[in-house]
Amino acid sequence: MSYVKHNKIKNTAILYELLSRQITVDVLNDTKSPKSVKLFKEFFNKNTELGKEYELYSILLEKKYKNDSHASQLVEAVVKSRRKLSNRRLNSEKFNLIKTIKENYNIKEFFDTRLPNFKIMASIYKVFGTETGKEDFGPVQKTDSVITITEHIIHDGKKKQKPNKLVEDYAKQDKDLRLLSYQLLVDKFNSKYKSLNENQRNLLKEYINNVSNTNSLKEFIDNEVVKIKKALKALLPKVNDKITKIKLTEAINYTDSATKGKIVKDKHVVALMRYYELIKEINLFWIYADAKLIENKIKKNTTSNEIKYFVFIYNILTYLFSTNN
Repeated sequence: MSYVKHNKIKNTAILYELLSRQITVDVLNDTKSPKSVKLFKEFFNKNTELGKEYELYSILLEKKYKNDSHASQLVEAVVKSRRKLSNRRLNSEKFNLIKTIKENYNIKEFFDTRLPNFKIMASIYKVFGTETGKEDFGPVQKTDSVITITEHIIHDGKKKQKPNKLVEDYAKQDKDLRLLSYQLLVDKFNSKYKSLNENQRNLLKEYINNVSNTNSLKEFIDNEVVKIKKALKALLPKVNDKITKIKLTEAINYTDSATKGKIVKDKHVVALMRYYELIKEINLFWIYADAKLIENKIKKNTTSNEIKYFVFIYNILTYLFSTNN
């Protein structure tokens, strides 16, 4: 007998998580009236079946107990609540949500993300599907899924996580206040990172969008390393100071080591951000220096501004190596 398999496109918790990430990406892109926010409000509110089902997912994802008995009771209670939802309405809402996502985003890229809680979210989906008679995953998959959920609930149950008071207070506010808080957060983010150049912003957006998709992110970073090395090599002949030139050569040789490894880590992203900053500062100096050379017709003498520049670049290079070795 053949049984159905888990379909992440129909998994409410996965849809919620990916849409939340898309909101972050849209904010970083400075998208006006992002569609992701509208979709989130439309499909994941307290009046929709999707919103109600996600609340049930959240209980099993977040609630902790110390023993199997209490965990099993929780699973039974949540499944009982799940049976009360309308499968017809739920399927209709999922269909419309996925249809709208396809119309506004690249569906392959949207779902091509590895989620840290994928296993537990898939297990909940299978239990919900089996218990409501919507889908038949078979006795083995069902049993394995129940065990996975139970173990997840009792894992670190004795070390109950301290609730985040800020998040709790935010959740208690009315809708208008939450929307205002969201807008303030967006404005604060844009204000804080307005000094980033285009390369830095693109890297940050790529990192957030693919934080669990290591293959895609690693490919992006590897391509950026090639561009950075090329840019630094092009700038190298312009540097006259011997010590700075040596340091810059070392930085070029170090680019591959700074991002080595199969998994992208925070330090790799930080290293690239600093390389971008280095390139930006060198370019800014030479734009300024070239203008001064034309104005004063200085060709060979080292100016005080050049001395300051070499000290500045030297400090950047020293900082780059000291924080990544």
